Amino acid sequence: MISPKVFIIAHSADEEQIWHGRKDFDIGARKIAVPGLSNQHPDVFCTADGEVCQVTTTMGLVNAALTVSAILSYPDFDLTKTYFLIAGLAGINPATGTLGSVTIPRYVIQVDLQYELDAREIPTGWSTGYFPQGAMNPTEPPQIFYGTEVFELNQTLRDVAVAYAGKATLQESAVVAKHCQLYGNAVAKSSPSILTADVAASNVFFHGSMLSKTIENTFSLFTNNRAIYGLTAQEDSATLAALLRGALQKKVVYSRIIVLRAASNFDQPPPAEPVEIPIHSGHGGFDLSKENLWLVGSEILKGIRKGWEEKFAEGAKADNYVGDIYGSLGGKPEFRQSVFLR
Repeated sequence: MISPKVFIIAHSADEEQIWHGRKDFDIGARKIAVPGLSNQHPDVFCTADGEVCQVTTTMGLVNAALTVSAILSYPDFDLTKTYFLIAGLAGINPATGTLGSVTIPRYVIQVDLQYELDAREIPTGWSTGYFPQGAMNPTEPPQIFYGTEVFELNQTLRDVAVAYAGKATLQESAVVAKHCQLYGNAVAKSSPSILTADVAASNVFFHGSMLSKTIENTFSLFTNNRAIYGLTAQEDSATLAALLRGALQKKVVYSRIIVLRAASNFDQPPPAEPVEIPIHSGHGGFDLSKENLWLVGSEILKGIRKGWEEKFAEGAKADNYVGDIYGSLGGKPEFRQSVFLR
């Protein structure tokens, strides 16, 4: 039986590789083929002592949910005391931060659970063609739910992770900095930093300042103005949904989850410049974000391992609500609008 202290969840080969080949950290000492994993990433990698394991889900919401479910069902893992480090790359809102920054969120919002009107047919006076399910316009909160719209994480553990992350010396790049100077916001022109902004999950790679404003509106409507739109990724809501199902079965502890997302690209082009395809390459942010993701993730990993007996074995108690919009794990989510779920 393998009982990892930390289980790292990546989503692509690039995110997987940042954990491999590192000095004094042999994540590839053990390789375990787990039934039900993606054909592209069929193995779980672990250190020789089994204290740290890592899996790659393959990109996309469905792949993430299926991979995590397979891990939870594997009989040779005991994950009842495991901390999960969901670590990947993301796009960033230039109003929130710059390339190479790493966020550790409290909220994950699945923003593609909405109605969409073709942009050419948006009613007069509307700011966007996206609006919540069951609503009549983009200013109303949702009335129809799937249950994965919002996940709230343990803020106490998030704050501990932020403190560990602060020990990392984030890398900078002259090439990346030059690209960031094209943006009008001073935050976008700053050096990479540790953020606590929240993360959007969506299978759609949206891009553009107007869509970014739309996502800000979605965050506001879905969380009663509590969440701050910072970064946009794909898989996190699916990963958290699968882990929540595992928590309901007493296979994992939901308050032991940390999400890390490093900014590889902006979610919009520079002002007055057209959208360029592909939108993720050409400015160096991809490589910079990978390195900073490792630097931050490794500090959190070291902190949990070194402080295991004193602080982490018994768990980081959450002072806030943790879980989904339904209160499935107990408690009542404060972010839920009064009109929700009548």
